[in-house]
Amino acid sequence: MIPTTPNQGSMFTGHPQGLYRLFFIEMWERLGFYTIVNILLLYATDTERGGLGWPKDLGNEVYGIYLAFVYFTPYLGGLIADRFLGYRRSVLIGGLVFATGFFLLGTGLAWTFPVGLALLCIGNGFFKPNISAMVGNLYVKGDPKRDSGFNIFYMGINIGAFAASFLVAFTRNQWVWEAAFIAAGVGLLLSCVILLVSWKVLERADRVPGTNPEDTPFSEIMKTILAPAFLFGFLGWWFAAYVLPGSVTKIVKATDIGFLIGSIPILLFFVRLSRKATEEEKPGLRALLPLYLAGGTFFMVLHLNGSAMTTWAEENTARHRGQADPIVAFADAVPVFAGSAYAGYYGNASADVPRPHRSNLLPIATDVQTKMFGQKRMDEASFVELRGKLPAGVTAETLSSEKLTDEQKSWKAFSFEVFPRVTVEESTDSHGMPVTTVKAEPGTKATQRVAFVRTGEGGQRYPTSLITQARFDTLYAGNPTELAPGTYLRTANPELYQSWNAFFVVVLTPVVMLFFARLLRRGSDFSTARKILVGMLITGFAAVFMAVAGVLSDNGAVKVSGLWLMGFYAIVTFGELCLSPMALSLVTKLSPKRFVGLTMGGWFFATAVGNKFSGFLGVLQGHMSPAAFWLVPAGAAFAVSVLIFVVLPKLDTAIKKYGA
Repeated sequence: MIPTTPNQGSMFTGHPQGLYRLFFIEMWERLGFYTIVNILLLYATDTERGGLGWPKDLGNEVYGIYLAFVYFTPYLGGLIADRFLGYRRSVLIGGLVFATGFFLLGTGLAWTFPVGLALLCIGNGFFKPNISAMVGNLYVKGDPKRDSGFNIFYMGINIGAFAASFLVAFTRNQWVWEAAFIAAGVGLLLSCVILLVSWKVLERADRVPGTNPEDTPFSEIMKTILAPAFLFGFLGWWFAAYVLPGSVTKIVKATDIGFLIGSIPILLFFVRLSRKATEEEKPGLRALLPLYLAGGTFFMVLHLNGSAMTTWAEENTARHRGQADPIVAFADAVPVFAGSAYAGYYGNASADVPRPHRSNLLPIATDVQTKMFGQKRMDEASFVELRGKLPAGVTAETLSSEKLTDEQKSWKAFSFEVFPRVTVEESTDSHGMPVTTVKAEPGTKATQRVAFVRTGEGGQRYPTSLITQARFDTLYAGNPTELAPGTYLRTANPELYQSWNAFFVVVLTPVVMLFFARLLRRGSDFSTARKILVGMLITGFAAVFMAVAGVLSDNGAVKVSGLWLMGFYAIVTFGELCLSPMALSLVTKLSPKRFVGLTMGGWFFATAVGNKFSGFLGVLQGHMSPAAFWLVPAGAAFAVSVLIFVVLPKLDTAIKKYGA
C-alpha cells in the first residue's frame, strides 16, 4: 500500500490511456483482498452473530497460514506470467479464481471455507505481481511521468484497502457474514470486466511470455528454493503434529514449527550463494540477509492488523457512543457501520455503559444452547426443549424463506436455523475457557428459520436473545442502566479500525517525502540503510505504544479508547513508509541480474514467514497479559534494529558500490 516518489509536474495528466483502467482493476481487486484480511479472524471466531465459532487460537493460526501463502504465491505467479502466460491472461485468470474463492466462501458451507481460502491465495498469486508490472510497461524507459503514474495506481490500492473495512461492516450488519464475501466476489468480477473491456488498450502493457538469457531457470528455482522449503516445512509440520506432545504445540503450533524448519534450507542457500559468488557479487548478496530479516519482522508486526489488532479492537476497545474516537463518531453518524452490542461486549465494559433491557434476553438456555443460538445453528431437540420453556408473551416465530415482512426483517439478525441434527464440538481457548463450535451435519438442510419474539406493552413486538441464567445475573448485577425495550447499544464494528493504515499511507506519504527531501537539501547523509533502520525502530515503538495501552486497560480488565489503535496505525505506517519500499527496491538493486529471480524468491519467502508469525502472535496474545504481549513484537523489532545498526557500515558500502 505504499506509493512511490512522484516527479515534478502535473501528477494526473499526460499518462498513457491504460493507466486509469489499471487503477480501477486494481482498486476492485484490493477491496476484495483486504475484505478477507478484515473479516477472517472475526468470522472464524464469532459465537454471537452466526460465525464459525472457532477458538481464537485456531482462528489466528488459519489467518497466519492464509497470509503466508497469499504473500508467497505472487512470486510463482510472476514467474508463470513472465515465462508462459503473459500479464493480461495472468491477471484475468487471477481475478476469476479470486472471485470463485469469494463466492465459495459466501456459501457458508464447511468444505468451501478451506477451498475458498486456497483459491484466494492462488488468485492473488496470478493477479498481484502482474498488474503492477503492466503499469510499468505502459511507460517507455526514462519517462518522467512513470513515478507519478505509480502514485496514481497506488492510490487505487489504498482506496480499495480503505473501503474494504466499510464494505465488510456494512454488509455483515445489514445481512450476514457471508454477504461480505459475495460483495467482494462481485468486485472481483467488475475488475475482470474492466480488464476485458480494456483488453486491446492494455496490449502495450503486456509482454510476450518467454525467458531472457539472464533469467534464473525455473528448474533451478524449484530445486534451490521451493522444493527444499516445502519438503523441510512438511517434515517439520508432520514431526510437530504427530510426534511432539500436545503441551509443546499448545502455543507454538505445528504449522509454526513447519515454517521455521522450512526456512532453514532457504537461509542456508543464501549463505552459500554469497560465499560461492564472485568477489564483485558477494557484498550485495550478503547485504540481502539483514534486509530479509528486517522485511519479515516488519510485516510480522504490520499484519497484526488482522490478528492481534483486530482482537484488541473487538475485546479491549470502547466502541459505543460517547467516545472521543473518530471511528465511533462516524459509526454513530452513519448507523449502518455500527452493530448491536450483545452480552459479550459487556465482559469488561464499565458499569455506566447501559445494558439492553431485561426483556430483550431470555435466560432459559444452557451454555451449549446459547452457542447454538449465537452460531445460528440449532438441532430440533434443543429447539423443542426451548420452545417449551418460553415465558408468557414470547412466541417462536417462523421466518419465511421466500419473502419477509418489514417486521420480520428486523427479527432476522436474532433468528437461527433449525436442523434435524447438529454436531457440537467442545474445546478450550488459550485462556483455558470452554469453546463450543456448532456445525450442521454434512448433507442436512435446515427445516425452518425461527426467532423468539416478545410482545411488550402496547403490542410492541421485538426479537429476543438466548442467554444463560448465570450470564444474565452477572450482566445486571448492581442494577445498571437499561435501554428501552427492544433496543440495543450500538457499537462501531471492530474491523473499521483497520482502515487507519490505508488512511495514514495517504496522509503521511507527503510528510515522509518532504522530510527526507529536506534532509537531502541540507546535505545530510541519510542513506537508504539508515531509513530502513529508522523504519524498524519506529515499528518497535508502535508496539511499545500498545503496551502502554495494555497497562492503562488494567491488562484487559477495562476497555480503552480507540485512539490507541489510531495512534498505533499512525506510528507503524510511518515506519512502513521508511522501510518497506526501500528494502524491496534494494533486493533487486543489490542482486546480480542472474540471481534476481532467486533473490526475489527469498524476499517473498521472508515476507511469508513474517506473515505466518502474525498469526502466531495472535495465538500468543491469548496466553499473555496485554502489556506483556506487546513487548514481544517490540522486542523482536528492536533486536533486528540492533542487528541492522551493527551491519550498517557494510550495508552502506554495498549500497554505494552498486549505486543503489
